[in-house]
Amino acid sequence: MTDTDIRVFKGDQLLTHADALRSVYVDAFCAPPWNEDEDKAEEFAGRLPVNIRRPGFTAVTAVQGGEVLGFATAWTTLSPFPGDRCYPQAAAGLGPDHTVDWLVGAREIDELAVRRGARGTGLAARLLEAVTADAPEDRSWLLTSVKSGRAMSFYRRQGWTQATHPSPEGKGIVVFLGPRHPARMLAPLPL
Repeated sequence: MTDTDIRVFKGDQLLTHADALRSVYVDAFCAPPWNEDEDKAEEFAGRLPVNIRRPGFTAVTAVQGGEVLGFATAWTTLSPFPGDRCYPQAAAGLGPDHTVDWLVGAREIDELAVRRGARGTGLAARLLEAVTADAPEDRSWLLTSVKSGRAMSFYRRQGWTQATHPSPEGKGIVVFLGPRHPARMLAPLPL
C-alpha cells in the first residue's frame, strides 16, 4: 500500500473524518473476534470530540483514493492514572509503581483499526509507527484483549513487549510497551 497517504492530526481537524473513522471502526471491530455492535461504534464516534482535547492527542489516518482505510488515535496518559474503562485491570497487572513509572506521561494508543480488505498489507504497522513516532521520551503503550491472538501476535511482530500476563484461562487484557519504551526490558516474562 505504498500509494496510501498517512496523515497526522493533532486536534479538531480529525472531526471532519468522524464518519469515515466510524465506518472503519465498524468494519474492524463489529466482526470476530471483537464482535462489538453498532452502539460501541457510536460510543467511539461520540468520544472523538472529547478525545481530541486530551493532552498529547495524536491521530493518524491512512487514505487511498479518497477512502479512509485505517486509523490510530492516542494521547498522553495523565496522573493520576485513570480508573475507568480497562485501566484498573492494567494497574492491577503492573502494580502501582510500574503503572506510574511506565505508563503515566507516555503515549497511550487508544484505537488502531484497519478495514478488513486492507489487512495483511503492512498498513496497521505504518499507522502504529506514525502515531508513536513522537512519543514522549519514546514511551508508548497500549491495552489489548487476549481474545484476539491475531492482535497479540501483530504487536509482538512490531517489537512491542507484553508487560502483563492474564490469568491462565486466557481472559482479560494485557499491557504492551512500545519497541522504544525504556522499561520494555524490565517487563516480566510469562510463567
